[in-house]
Amino acid sequence: MSTLSPPIFTPAELDAETERLFRKLMHVDCEPGKQWNYEACRAIAPLTLEINQLKREQNAIILAHSYVEPEIIYGVGDFTGDSYFLSLKAKEARAAKIVFAGVVFMAETAKILSPDAVVVVPDHNSGCSLADSITGDDVKKMKALYPNAAVVCYINSTAEVKAESDVCVTSGNVYDIVAGLPQRQILFVPDRLMAENVRSEMKRRGVDKDIVSSDGTCMVHDQFDVSKITEARARFPGLKVVAHPECTPEVASAADFVGSTGAMMKYVKTTPAPYFLMLTECGLVARLQVEDPEKRFIGGCRMCPYMKLNSLEKVRDALLAPRPDQIITLDEDLRQRAAHSIERMFELTPKKD
Repeated sequence: MSTLSPPIFTPAELDAETERLFRKLMHVDCEPGKQWNYEACRAIAPLTLEINQLKREQNAIILAHSYVEPEIIYGVGDFTGDSYFLSLKAKEARAAKIVFAGVVFMAETAKILSPDAVVVVPDHNSGCSLADSITGDDVKKMKALYPNAAVVCYINSTAEVKAESDVCVTSGNVYDIVAGLPQRQILFVPDRLMAENVRSEMKRRGVDKDIVSSDGTCMVHDQFDVSKITEARARFPGLKVVAHPECTPEVASAADFVGSTGAMMKYVKTTPAPYFLMLTECGLVARLQVEDPEKRFIGGCRMCPYMKLNSLEKVRDALLAPRPDQIITLDEDLRQRAAHSIERMFELTPKKD
């Protein structure tokens, strides 16, 4: 935590920032005992003003994943979205500093794509059960067992895993990229459940692929089960169930829509329904409550403890005086090899109108 004195803002500046925050956050459901009322927004206004001032002074941008707290997204975030969208923004960035409010593997991806920028994370402990489930050495061993396979890594993986892969994918482009690869055998890491959903989708498309996967799962999405869907449909007629492809195949089959974070956002915004059950991280529900407050959500989401390690205070300190453990550094050879798999993803992702 910085010991420097925070800047002083005028009452008019604080009033304007409080009003801006309140208009954004007023519809967000919080945990019991917390509410984004005018007073709560007033309490964080000095901090959001300070962070936004630091960004201007340092030519910095903040990339905020949809799963982090809404006060980060709407208070200080410059770009918000899923892994693919933020990867594109990292690639396009001309900023001197990038603060990645998400998890460490995402910040590594930003450093891979923007090597000249200083990339920092608010909390170096913000890991990921998927990314932490496999190492680059583990991938090398699997490649030795399946020498003819194309190695496909989900973006939720470390830089060293990306460096051992032929192509990186996200939940939004995985089906099209896998279907288009010339190799029949696919070594898919690290998400076992997504691999199972890819198998099902390839079968549905009539695409002959032999998919071998490692055993990682997302600690948020692997917890949903079909019984909750059945119960919710009985209680809420007309309910639409929205799930992520990191969920089990049984959950995916029972859902009305399965897609990436960005695709789920689009589906909810464009689909008329009296209720939605979101089988994903709760941060996405908060975003929808801000951006489409007329929609009604019945709960069911789960929180990622790693994403929730991000806070406004940590974002400010990462800008003001980042510690060595907050700064992302990568060996240049590893960075270039990892960049190849990500660039291949950009090349192979079908262009959407």
